[in-house]
Amino acid sequence: MFGRRARVGAVALLGLSLVAAACGSDDGGDQASSVTVDQDVNSAVNNGSDSAESTTSTTAAAEPQSMEEWEELWAAERAAIVAEIEENGWGTSADGTTATGPAGFTIDLTACPAGWSNTEGLTDTSVKIGQAIAQSGTFADYNNYARGIQAVFEYYGDQGAFTDSLGKTRTIDYIARDDGYDPARTIPLVDELLDSERAFAIWTLGSPSTLKVYDKLNQRCVPHPTPMTAHPAWGDPVNHPWTTAPAATSYSTEAILWGNFIEERIDEFGDEVTVAALVMNNDFGKVYDQTFRAYLEQSDLLRDRVTFVAETIEAQAPTVKDPMTTLAAEQPDVFIAMLAATPCTQVITEAAENGMKETTPYLFQPLTCAGLNFISKEKLGGDGMAGDGWWILNPGTKDLQDEAQHDDPFVEWSRELLESKGIDPDSSSLLGNGVGTFGWTAAQALMIAGELDGGLNRSNFIVAQRSMEMTNPYMLPGIRLHMEGNDDAYFVEGGVFQQFDAAVQTWVTKSEPIELDGKSQNCNFDPAAGACIPY
Repeated sequence: MFGRRARVGAVALLGLSLVAAACGSDDGGDQASSVTVDQDVNSAVNNGSDSAESTTSTTAAAEPQSMEEWEELWAAERAAIVAEIEENGWGTSADGTTATGPAGFTIDLTACPAGWSNTEGLTDTSVKIGQAIAQSGTFADYNNYARGIQAVFEYYGDQGAFTDSLGKTRTIDYIARDDGYDPARTIPLVDELLDSERAFAIWTLGSPSTLKVYDKLNQRCVPHPTPMTAHPAWGDPVNHPWTTAPAATSYSTEAILWGNFIEERIDEFGDEVTVAALVMNNDFGKVYDQTFRAYLEQSDLLRDRVTFVAETIEAQAPTVKDPMTTLAAEQPDVFIAMLAATPCTQVITEAAENGMKETTPYLFQPLTCAGLNFISKEKLGGDGMAGDGWWILNPGTKDLQDEAQHDDPFVEWSRELLESKGIDPDSSSLLGNGVGTFGWTAAQALMIAGELDGGLNRSNFIVAQRSMEMTNPYMLPGIRLHMEGNDDAYFVEGGVFQQFDAAVQTWVTKSEPIELDGKSQNCNFDPAAGACIPY
């Protein structure tokens, strides 16, 4: 059996600490973990109006209408960031002992290991960046991040964009290796990238894998930019200054927004509401599960009315049929997929087959499966109507596959770029995230770092990221890309609620942009508790 079941009713708030029951062992026992809802995010969300209308919304400025206009805007934004860094005396100190940034951000470079070099991985002509990513297994589609990153790196390299203040013009030597979304494989791959390849910076995919290596990367003083996982643990500029959070809303914030969504619609249900979830049985799924349970516990509206029923699956489970059948028998009012990859498509198919699609008013996909990639008729088969009506909190990204967005200048440019590399842009929505979310953000940070005193080096690269405020062309209007030293450790905090229209094969936006910039508390993550704790 692939599922493992835990059923709890929402219980009372205990002081300031919310005690949430995590999914227990196979014998059905519950294991208690202390999880605290981020009250700054919670307050911002609940002080807004209806989440399907304008929760904590922001007015979007008009976007550039051509790539020429986009490049002009980015050049101006990079120049402003460089000027701010220089005016405040941030960056790498002249003696190479300290790196500083906004809001008290500081790295003591003298604490780096013996033999550490701020320019390791650099030559006069190249920058070596390593990547551990799933190229096989149920998460193999996420390798399209790497394909998109490679394309945008090659484009900017060909343009001579990576020329630094010392006159060095470089291209990116991007090395992606397959870990199959298996932490046991990630560890030796990262060691190889550190010790054999001597990479300038290293990317990782997935919460379980990243949690296994981010301590080591920080101890080794190696940049670990925007991991391909939205676990809140990456928002820790104090203890993990070399790891920067991705350009995506954290899973904990997403769980809070799910709770708020249900609160806003509580009158649509009877006195008792059943919320069901299929949860991935790892550190990634655990964040969703624990934060959502904690939200239920602290909610005056939901605490005594919601029964939460959860089943778990392993990351490499070949099917979700058994746990989805069990959940369907509970006749839930709301179903939430707290997972990623292939299971995102599988839960849609199973919900259509077991009757949940017809009887459950609200069905949610996770932000990890935004875009058409997991819900298109090509993936679902038949007429694709199994996906009709599903909801999602999109973290604020566009979609290369969506025909309704093909006139967007950056989407059009990205599609042409991929086609020039022999890549079909309609083969995966994740290609766009590779180009726009990860590749573009890293490329801009590399350009900013190169303009700082001392030219491109590891610490300047991190300071550039910690100081960034730019307009990401792959983000929907109104979603901000911003990081500010020790005060704001998350690039993106928000998104939009969308509902899928299978007839026209598009996600239809149902809310104004939800913008929570600067609201997320930094996360001093305690692996034993599985939660953020006070510094």
